Amino acid sequence: MRILRVITRLNIGGPSIQALALTSRLAARGATTTLLHGRLGEGEGDMRYLAAPDANLQFVPTLQRAIAPLDDLRTLRALYAAMRAFKPTLVHTHMAKAGLLGRLAVTAYNLTRGNAPRALVVHTYHGHVLEGYFSRTMTAVFIGLERLMARLSDAIIAISPAIRADLLSKYRIGRPEQYHVVPLGFDLAAFAAVDNPARSRARAELQIPEAAPVLATVGRLTAIKNYSLLLDAAHLVAKDRPNLVVLLAGDGELRADLEAQAARLGIATNVRFLGWRRDLPVIYAASDVFALTSRNEGTPVALIEAMATGVPGVSTDVGGVGDVIANTTMGITVPLDDPAALAAAVARLLAEPESRRRMGAVARAHVLARYDIARLTNDIDTLYRKLHAGQA
Repeated sequence: MRILRVITRLNIGGPSIQALALTSRLAARGATTTLLHGRLGEGEGDMRYLAAPDANLQFVPTLQRAIAPLDDLRTLRALYAAMRAFKPTLVHTHMAKAGLLGRLAVTAYNLTRGNAPRALVVHTYHGHVLEGYFSRTMTAVFIGLERLMARLSDAIIAISPAIRADLLSKYRIGRPEQYHVVPLGFDLAAFAAVDNPARSRARAELQIPEAAPVLATVGRLTAIKNYSLLLDAAHLVAKDRPNLVVLLAGDGELRADLEAQAARLGIATNVRFLGWRRDLPVIYAASDVFALTSRNEGTPVALIEAMATGVPGVSTDVGGVGDVIANTTMGITVPLDDPAALAAAVARLLAEPESRRRMGAVARAHVLARYDIARLTNDIDTLYRKLHAGQA
């Protein structure tokens, strides 16, 4: 099979990790693969360092997350040209912009094929931008476009049952028979290897006192991640635990605003803005509790990584979080925009080290069994082959 995959950009996050991992792993199974990707936004971390040396990546400079009509037309032309040159058996798109332009390009490509076999079309929803990102008018436009793109797709992958239900029931995108739920998969070995000695080494490396309670989070400093809520909750926790350390690994357009908020709340010395880090096992190893405060999530990668390290998570109950924190034995979910509830959950875990240890052990076992990269590769490879054989 000749598999052409298109992703909007290779920024830090689950879609990029999956796209890069599958590019090399599918090639190892005999497929000819190419991954087309666009450019990063300002302040976004770059994950291209994860690409295997022999991975076939091609940069499309006009492909970007922002709406840019002229560049979008250039991208459409570039994707169509790439398909003409590569002659794919299957085109698989990731992220909203690549999903729109990629599916339009492959539709145009198929129309020029005459009697030759058409390229199959697959799109993955790693989440969606239909809630919490844009105005009501723009959201309605995007819903209409996604409904149209679903008609151009042979298969739609949702990375969690919650996302599938949301897209079908709430937004009426696609038909039930088009959907395949394929959870994300990652190479979690480095996180699973973290043990108690690693915790001490991590704290020494980060210059954190052994006795300090540590709350960590990882992600882009953008509105959808809602880190203002994290700081409000940290402020409440720090009233009883003035030695609280908050590790915030990531960067983005709201960094200055969040630094100012921490100063206003009087917790500037508690919060460490670390920027983008590649040593995430060290961050998690040094932590007692992981916090996720997003307004919308597909499958939260950082939460999975923390749980694989044995660190229990406290998260807002949004999107696909419930598929990761499946029950109260492996983490705690709280309502959106409730700093008191978030602070209470964090404080409870910090106050009960034995309960925290048990919860971390259950969390680790759960995510290592469910989100393994080998399982993901097999699921995607099987789906591609079934589609190619006309059986899916």
